[in-house]
Amino acid sequence: MLKPILAAVDVLTTVLAFVVAIAGTQFLVGRVAIDSDRRSLALLALTLPGWPAIYSHQRLYTARYVARPLEEFRRIVRSCALGLVMLALTAYITKITLSRVLVVLVFLSAVVLLMIERSIARTYFTRRRVRGQLMRPVVVVGDNAEADAITAMLENNAHLGYEVRDVVDCSGRGTDRLSVLSTVRDTLAAVHATGASGVIIAATAVDHETSNRLIRVLTDEGVHVELSSTLVDIAIHRLVVRPLGRMPVMYVQPVRRAGWRAKAKRSLDIAVASIGFVAVSPVLLVAAIAVKLDSRGPILFKQERLGRGGKLFKVLKLRTMVQDAEAKLLDLRGDNEADGPLFKMRNDPRVTRVGRLLRKFSIDELPQLWNVIRNDMSMVGPRPALPAEMAEWGADLHGRLRVKPGITGMWQVSGRSNSSFEDYERYDLYYVDNWSFLTDLAIIARTVPSVLFRKGAF
Repeated sequence: MLKPILAAVDVLTTVLAFVVAIAGTQFLVGRVAIDSDRRSLALLALTLPGWPAIYSHQRLYTARYVARPLEEFRRIVRSCALGLVMLALTAYITKITLSRVLVVLVFLSAVVLLMIERSIARTYFTRRRVRGQLMRPVVVVGDNAEADAITAMLENNAHLGYEVRDVVDCSGRGTDRLSVLSTVRDTLAAVHATGASGVIIAATAVDHETSNRLIRVLTDEGVHVELSSTLVDIAIHRLVVRPLGRMPVMYVQPVRRAGWRAKAKRSLDIAVASIGFVAVSPVLLVAAIAVKLDSRGPILFKQERLGRGGKLFKVLKLRTMVQDAEAKLLDLRGDNEADGPLFKMRNDPRVTRVGRLLRKFSIDELPQLWNVIRNDMSMVGPRPALPAEMAEWGADLHGRLRVKPGITGMWQVSGRSNSSFEDYERYDLYYVDNWSFLTDLAIIARTVPSVLFRKGAF
């Protein structure tokens, strides 16, 4: 029932995107003829049935394909691009003149509005799942550490939408053949007894003969089967399933940061930072005056941070603390509310009155736009770490120095102060290992609501 409702809302959002595009075209190129508006609306009417078909083709109504917001964003972008092709072909066949400005605005408004709509829908589904609703009942097959990790993850993260009804111990006794039959029989019994609609198999806990027999029997019964890949924190857009003889294998695409991708990232940095710096100049001016009037000390706070390859640079911030804040840090170490080398304190006595307001809306971070223009930082990347923190890093975390630090990043928009140092490490390494240009665009888009709603901010 939910899929038809979501499809209907998608269609309404598409219509709204078209209306916004027509209004935007009129604003940019002047008032167009009423007949032109009518032709555009006629084109929308002709292509309207095709839009939900495109969305369905891109698997936007299949939960397993849009589990991550970034993957949903990619599919929405591809859907809107295909929609433009459909518009162009329909316009050619019907000989309806199609404005290039209108085409661009349809694409942009459709992507933005669909992302907003899907974000609202995702929030709705998450809240229902946290209350124990809209859950998919499953049985986990496995008796090892991986099976335990899968079960714990699903039980501790209700927003994923899975309810573990039972766990099947596949350690069967007797001969290997009896073990296979026992696992299949026990799993089927657990599915029928618990009313589960799916089974998740821990790949490392089950041998290939058992898993093949189990998958054949379960899928023949109409049960949804998911098999763990044993991979952790590898973005799904890097995985390609292909045949290798009789075996399906997963090819992991290498990360490419050089060439045109590096130039595109730098161009995005310069464009966003330059436009942003000009746009926020009035805010910076008012904030600078407030900082100066509120307490003694410089307006800007400069601090050495680790850049790409471990190169040191001076990060710029509006001063939010008293002048001798760093000298007082040693006395406050015992009140640290973060784990690992990070220091966080909700009621840090060193923060000034104006500083609390600036931090509340991340205004103190705005001077870092100049760091981006100077090529010390990027708009998106790992948090710029202090040199002293590196002494407490594990070997893996040094990998974050392969890229420039960013003003915003995956950790920053994911509830930074509500997460552990383990999450900090995982988010940063996930970004570095799975970087793509679309990832940067998605994180920039998520930064504004994260700041406005103070997600994870102290």
